[in-house]
Amino acid sequence: MSKFIKNMIKHSVLIAFLFISSIAFAQKSPIVKLNFNHDWKFSKINTTTNSDEALSKVDFNDTQWANVSLPHTANIEPLVVNNQWQGICWYRKQFEVPAQYNDKKVIIELEGAMNHAEVWINGKLAADHLGGYMPVVIDATSFVKVGQNNTIAVKLDNTDNVVSGPKPLKILDFNMYGGLYRDTWITYKEKVYISHPLLANKIAGGGIFITFPKVSDAISDVAIKTDLVNETSTSQNIECIQTIIYKGKKVAENKIINSVASNKSVETNALIRINNPKLWSPSEPNLYQLETKVMVNGQLKDIETTTFGIRSIEFKDNLLYVNGVKTFLRGVNRHQEYPFIGYALSDNAQYRDAKKIKDAGFNSIRLSHYPQSPAFLAACDELGIFVVDAILGWQYYADTDAFRNFCYTSATDLIRRDRNHPSVVSWEVSLNETKMPIFFMKELDRRVHEEYPGSQAFSCGWMPEVYDIYFQSRQHRIIHGNENHADKPYFVSEYGDWEYYSSNGGLNQDKMPKGLRLEKSSRHLRAEGEKALLQQAYNLQESHNDNLEKGVMGDGYWVMYDYNRGYHDEIEASGIMDIFRLPKFGYDFYASQKNTNQGIELKIASYWNSDSDLNVKVFSNCDQVELFLNGKSIGLQKPDVDKNTTKITHAPFTFKIPSFEAGELKAVGYINNKQVAKTSVETPQTAQKLKIWVDESGKKPQSNVNDVVFVYIAAVDNNGTVIPTFDKNVIFSINGDAEVMNVGDIKAEAGIATALVRIGSKNGKITFKAVSENLKGKQCIKTKK
Repeated sequence: MSKFIKNMIKHSVLIAFLFISSIAFAQKSPIVKLNFNHDWKFSKINTTTNSDEALSKVDFNDTQWANVSLPHTANIEPLVVNNQWQGICWYRKQFEVPAQYNDKKVIIELEGAMNHAEVWINGKLAADHLGGYMPVVIDATSFVKVGQNNTIAVKLDNTDNVVSGPKPLKILDFNMYGGLYRDTWITYKEKVYISHPLLANKIAGGGIFITFPKVSDAISDVAIKTDLVNETSTSQNIECIQTIIYKGKKVAENKIINSVASNKSVETNALIRINNPKLWSPSEPNLYQLETKVMVNGQLKDIETTTFGIRSIEFKDNLLYVNGVKTFLRGVNRHQEYPFIGYALSDNAQYRDAKKIKDAGFNSIRLSHYPQSPAFLAACDELGIFVVDAILGWQYYADTDAFRNFCYTSATDLIRRDRNHPSVVSWEVSLNETKMPIFFMKELDRRVHEEYPGSQAFSCGWMPEVYDIYFQSRQHRIIHGNENHADKPYFVSEYGDWEYYSSNGGLNQDKMPKGLRLEKSSRHLRAEGEKALLQQAYNLQESHNDNLEKGVMGDGYWVMYDYNRGYHDEIEASGIMDIFRLPKFGYDFYASQKNTNQGIELKIASYWNSDSDLNVKVFSNCDQVELFLNGKSIGLQKPDVDKNTTKITHAPFTFKIPSFEAGELKAVGYINNKQVAKTSVETPQTAQKLKIWVDESGKKPQSNVNDVVFVYIAAVDNNGTVIPTFDKNVIFSINGDAEVMNVGDIKAEAGIATALVRIGSKNGKITFKAVSENLKGKQCIKTKK
């Protein structure tokens, strides 16, 4: 058995291996796409006597470098990151190109390489790429040696860069981290093939581009542009067979034959009609697969599967309609970081983040302030979450051609990468909170419509001029007004945080002592307790209701998850979940805004101890809620009616309890006078044990993919109630193929400690144990392949 095959088995390599027809059934697949994440060597090179030439050579001795798999971060950071590592690091990898791939096209793709990447293959410079959020795609055909071992060496520089921006890390409001932090791939193709859109570099072309000239429940037309390349020495009659599949069943098929001259390409255009299509929307995220087969003389030469969703977007009176249905974008902003490992999330972790956002009641996400992982967008397609897809930009504009051209290219490549995702609702080709010249914005907007012709592409930006959709934060609306948006759709890009936190946020904070201003803000860690978390929830309700009163098309709360800032010695805590993805009361408020057909929500926003507010909030989408204290009814109530409930979908319920009495608070929810849900909280007693559970959020822990999961350890009493005052250190241990990624002590916050665990390569049982003083806990899981 060859070394190549052994590595495939060892690493569970993904092979795109498909048999399509009776003609192709007995053939080997002409395309092999391999996961390239394993068996890398890594080293940080802050000061070195070795030149780039020496480090990139095939015979360089890297045996002392660390063995790593991807996704990988260049530096494991502490929980609070105020001095993020910046510098030079290198990755090297040996790989074999088997002899059977002689005369194949070889493409290597690095999905995320922060920030300036130089790539050598067998000692020759193959790519010099700036920008850590867009992929490095290399036609490696002329660089690799078939039937031999090959060496790829990647130099990464994540120091501040005046061409890519944004502003320097020491004054930046987020971290950019480092490393090869997303997936990598190597693909082998025949010399007749479907091009890669970033390598083809064709306006509104390259690869496969799917649009929808006609969309209705009765009939929809699917337009497919496919770029076919012939790199053989003779002209070829190329047959392109495209099959649309829904849930495993063929829906429609189209065939086109083109004669393509040697070393030329052709763009084919197919129009396929689908009767009674299943349309994509946030409430019904129906997905189709397009299977594209490329045949020459009956031989299968290439095959690609493209997932897509059929949907239409239009604006009437500046409000959004999806498939003809008026749709409000209830959104949230997201930074893509995890504690300790920065951006190096597994694909499963990306999915879990998206699942939490959907479960919280949001139907849209603003990807602030940079392009995020293809795996995250795929999760949004599947779950039904609209995405505002953004180029990199935050409070930085360099008046140079180099900077402008970098932004223009970023916009073009972003659209080419993400154009087939039904989740993308608009393209934020704008520099957030940055004064931009009109000509610059016009060119970015032009590129959106050039790369995505027709009526289904919408640019958006932070200034009122030029862009199709005007993005404005609530604090700027309060201070400056919003009269400039009258002629176009208007989206509140950020709200609920800065206007309450800052002394210049537009409310009355400038008249408050700093301590009171911070107390009244939305920035509260879970450790700050019930009162602080209720204040955050109040701010969210007030600001969201205010947005709705302005007739906006949507809004985006700042922010979903607590996160680190490059310059600050505190975690930014306005998230409705903390940095470990544990919910605050604000999460329950948003979840209660769901329609009941998305699920019944009923949560009591209280720890119910002697310090609890006697005005007890219940967040629910029920018609009525009855609250009981120790079995005695406090009352059956309808939702609150006040100045902050005029527009929100489901107002909370506030119950006034005369005095504190330890025991059980139970809420019962009713719709149309029928009981549909119940929940309870109990007064915390003395801690008796540690409860351990793993955050799955729709994806079980998986081996051999560098999966990372949060493992929660809570101090609970005999009733299973979490003790919110518990803040002790926890000694956490693992038996099995996994490792703890935390830096420093694992300390409980509001009763729960969190370990970030990376799952190893071996499939099987993993046992977690935790001890804190006299408390103990144990939990076993089994990973999947």
